[in-house]
Amino acid sequence: MARVAAIDCGTNSIRLLVADVTNGDDGSRWLRDVHREMRVVRLGQGVDATGVLAPEAIARTRAALLDYSAVLRRKGTERVRMVATSATRDAANRDEFFAMTREVLGVEAEVITGDEEARLSFTGAVADLDPDDGPFLVSDVGGGSTELVLGGWDGVRGTVEAARSVDVGCVRLTERCLRSDPPTAAEAEEAVRVAGEALGHAFDAVPVAKARTWIGVAGTVTTLVAIAKDHQEYDPDEIHLARLSLDRVREITGRLLTTTHDERAAIGAMHPGRVDVIIGGALVVRTIADHLAAHTGITELVASEHDILDGIAFALS
Repeated sequence: MARVAAIDCGTNSIRLLVADVTNGDDGSRWLRDVHREMRVVRLGQGVDATGVLAPEAIARTRAALLDYSAVLRRKGTERVRMVATSATRDAANRDEFFAMTREVLGVEAEVITGDEEARLSFTGAVADLDPDDGPFLVSDVGGGSTELVLGGWDGVRGTVEAARSVDVGCVRLTERCLRSDPPTAAEAEEAVRVAGEALGHAFDAVPVAKARTWIGVAGTVTTLVAIAKDHQEYDPDEIHLARLSLDRVREITGRLLTTTHDERAAIGAMHPGRVDVIIGGALVVRTIADHLAAHTGITELVASEHDILDGIAFALS
């Protein structure tokens, strides 16, 4: 058994998982969570427009990493891996960010490709699923990018058939298209066009028609499920493996499009850091749902609390 730590630094949030990884004699592996935490730091603030990471965004990320570093020491972590995704891939001043992570953690963040991000997310997402429900399509809607990955799961390991990452996510779509509160009809139409155009490249690369089960990971999907369940507080145990019909995805997205910032903030399970970007994320999820409804027999979305963090932890064992 090894105690490992995975840190995922995305466009919107930075997340930590400390876990014990056990390897079975039959090649199986399983995780036991020791500590799991998320902070919204908005590292990708304005990067789509400026091409650089804002100093205040780097400072927010540094503050979160200082706290995470203290957790790693208290928990006796043996190995740590930090991955950085869309925002740092695009930033001209990413060396400044790397220097900060070296100083705080003692390890440098790795900028992984969108395809590797997709594969790690797939590994984490499918581990609790029945292999007979595959092939699985896993979607990971982040702040700056969205990954689609198709593959199978035999109960021991995942096999990826196809994966594609595209540059559309809740933060990027919001900053580019959704400027009013609530968004105007024209802004929403433009956001749908932008999301559809970007995701079209993923649908061209990933044969989603083969999928039998759609799994959604990350904060947009889990928040949509919490809204559907009318949770007053976010409860990950209630969210994990919960199912949401495609019609409910459309209904909730339509309702969010009519709400103001204050109305969204009043939703009990809404994280404060998602209030201003949840509509953009929901539109990305709805675009995927619409495509699957038209081209597959899939009728519902399965939410998973396990994602790229779990995939990173498995890779460290």
